[in-house]
Amino acid sequence: MAEFDTIRAGGAARSAEIDAGLRAHMNKVYSTMSVGLLLTFAAAWAIGNNAAMMNTLFTGFTRYIVMFAPLIMVFAFGAAINRLSAAGAQLFFYVFSAVMGVSISYIFVIFTDFSIAQVFLVTSISFAGLSLWGYTTKKDISGWGSFLIMGLIGLIVASVINIFLGSPAIMFAISIIGVLIFAGLTAYDTQNIKNTYLAHAHHGDSEWLSKSAIMGALGLYLNFINMFMMLLNLLGSRE
Repeated sequence: MAEFDTIRAGGAARSAEIDAGLRAHMNKVYSTMSVGLLLTFAAAWAIGNNAAMMNTLFTGFTRYIVMFAPLIMVFAFGAAINRLSAAGAQLFFYVFSAVMGVSISYIFVIFTDFSIAQVFLVTSISFAGLSLWGYTTKKDISGWGSFLIMGLIGLIVASVINIFLGSPAIMFAISIIGVLIFAGLTAYDTQNIKNTYLAHAHHGDSEWLSKSAIMGALGLYLNFINMFMMLLNLLGSRE
């Protein structure tokens, strides 16, 4: 009986340790994401309020480089993550966040500052609720992954095509569908980050877990930015 109590106490202690580690891991994910968002909107505001920089970056072929640079960096990050240290991965993420800010800086020319702030608040509240639900729900939503990724690929293709078509109707449809897709991805990714940590916590690989937190932050960051941009297209007041 004493031996059983010892085993049970050890198991409880290990469970408490994993719970504490999970909280620290999620705090790392959200804090990294928050710094990335701060860098993005600081860069976007600085460039968007500088007419000379806007004329330089969004004129001619240069605008396509600015537009597609974040997408190229995401693919490069995924390919290089295993070769980067945790510190290197974090630095890459912050650089990427600043580049993303340059890429979306045009919003400060097209939309009013008040509507940008208003949509940011709506996005923050929606994101927090969706992420909290994904973290706390007992429902397994891993089956959403394939459907959401297929929808995301279709959304990217439609968005690229509409760059050349410039159709307001297509953009409206993309924005509505995009909000739904990124809302689903926010809940899905949050649950996946949690489950990935729980599956690997016993291995004690702190370097891998640190990089996993950064990848999780990147996924949630992209969900937030894309949801924000879709909602801005739907709700934003233009200058």
